[in-house]
Amino acid sequence: MLAMRQVQLFRNNGFLRLPNRLPPALVEDLKVAIMADIAGEVEPVVRNRDGRAVRISALMDRAPIFREAAAHPSALDPLESLLGPNIEVLINRHNHATLRTSGENKRDALHRDVKQWTRNIFTIIFYLEETTVENGCTRIVPGSHHFPGVPMSIHNSDWARDVLGQALPVPMPAGGMLVIDSMVIHGPGENHTDDTRMSMTVGYHSVDELMDIPNPKRLLVRGEGVYNGNDESGKRQKQPRMNADEWREAGKYGMGARTRAVARVGEG
Repeated sequence: MLAMRQVQLFRNNGFLRLPNRLPPALVEDLKVAIMADIAGEVEPVVRNRDGRAVRISALMDRAPIFREAAAHPSALDPLESLLGPNIEVLINRHNHATLRTSGENKRDALHRDVKQWTRNIFTIIFYLEETTVENGCTRIVPGSHHFPGVPMSIHNSDWARDVLGQALPVPMPAGGMLVIDSMVIHGPGENHTDDTRMSMTVGYHSVDELMDIPNPKRLLVRGEGVYNGNDESGKRQKQPRMNADEWREAGKYGMGARTRAVARVGEG
């Protein structure tokens, strides 16, 4: 769990280096799994201008190691201090791993993960290789999550152009984790080395206590699904939850299988 001063620092600045790292063995297994899917061009993938696969998407439907990392106590314990006891992983935001090289440098890389307050999320970037200023560590504009929402790109907003030059580099060790408020302005730096910079990005938010049906785009990774609406039923209802073994098993067969498995849990 985080200390109150760490929570306050996150609320003020919009980001926080998590106190612990992923175990080295888990980091190595993640790197092997990522490189295997990139080498095999296992879809869905994102390619660079040369046609090379540099990002794999839909991690939660790939090898179980990705779900193990997303639900690791080193990530979820501090997240509980920020999101509460009931935490979900998002399937339709982030959920990818990236191999960044000097060929992937982009201008105007600073961005927000969400544009408005209607659905803010917290993002954890899992750094599987050391990131430095030289190889393009994440840059963040501290406190920019307090600024207004934007209809499109922040680069088209007058107020944003005034603050983009305030972005600070955030170097991270291999196995380190950085949690950010997804309204904060951030982005990758430029890689000026011949080495790679590998990372995994996962989005989280609290269980929606006003949603009375399970959402197939969400995976419950801690706590329980609860319903606290004051509509006609007026009752606190629990959404069905798969345990870790059921989640891993369903993940072998894709989201459709996982959704059906959640429904079966709800019928039990």
